[in-house]
Amino acid sequence: MAELNLVEAVNAALACEMSRDESVLLLGEDIGLNGGVFRATSGLQARFGRERVIDTPLAEGGIAGVAVGMAAMGLKPVAEIQFTGFIYPTLDQMINHASRLRNRTRGRLTCPMVLRSPYGAGIHAPEHHSESPEALFAHVPGLRVVIPSTPARAYGLLLAAMRDPDPVVFLEPTRLYRLFKQDVVDDGEALPLDTCFLSREGADVTIVAWGAMVREANAAADVLEEQGIDAEIIDVATIKPFDAETILRSVERTGRCVIVHEAARTAGFGAEIAAEIAERALYSLQAPVKRVAGYDVVIPLYRLERQFIPGVDRIVAAVREVMEGS
Repeated sequence: MAELNLVEAVNAALACEMSRDESVLLLGEDIGLNGGVFRATSGLQARFGRERVIDTPLAEGGIAGVAVGMAAMGLKPVAEIQFTGFIYPTLDQMINHASRLRNRTRGRLTCPMVLRSPYGAGIHAPEHHSESPEALFAHVPGLRVVIPSTPARAYGLLLAAMRDPDPVVFLEPTRLYRLFKQDVVDDGEALPLDTCFLSREGADVTIVAWGAMVREANAAADVLEEQGIDAEIIDVATIKPFDAETILRSVERTGRCVIVHEAARTAGFGAEIAAEIAERALYSLQAPVKRVAGYDVVIPLYRLERQFIPGVDRIVAAVREVMEGS
């Protein structure tokens, strides 16, 4: 067991799986010699060689396309995109090829690739470095979308993503990379995909979050506890396909739900969760579902960035609103 931050946990998972499975290889811009822009792949080229940790040209569409071809031929590529703002050139390959390969070949070929990228705001990067496009990828049939919230979950979920026979988009909250450390057992044990994690038990209200927002939700729950409100926190973790049953069971018990995400509010994935609750647990609700999200604007630079990101005060206010609405 070691105390690792999230970026160290990603590195450990990559090293573990590359040691276990020789078909796993890495590719991306500056990931080899320099160890990646956030050093997630630091030391891996020296350990595994240039044929398995490949520095690529600055061409995100090409990175994704090469990864699709490698995956179709039996390799297990893990492609890194430096920031999610640069991920959009990969959409052609991810939507038209990676996500469709199993269906197109009627199961004769699969696409066991992982597309990794730092994700979200909070480090004062330019606006196109700080976006949260999870709902865009979640809308594509055939893609799995995973977002860890802690170092231990990053380690276990990335192992599971690399072992999955179909393409996984793995978004790593940039703000959490070095924010805190956690005990991580580097034992090669994967965590399950397609399931939510119960981050905190509670009886009065369900708060649903993912990525960096899980930490904000837990901080809000501490404040709410002082006010006599017992909040349950659910970490969605796998956005697509998402584990509706865990969320529904919690909402049926608490009768109230607040959904928190960093992405812009309109067409954010929180709307899908709210719709699922409305369709399947409406009569359990004691108050309308509330969303706390980013605003429908381009992420403002530097001084206003923290105002864009949902924080403890906004989450607490939303919970108090659903409590008073009962």
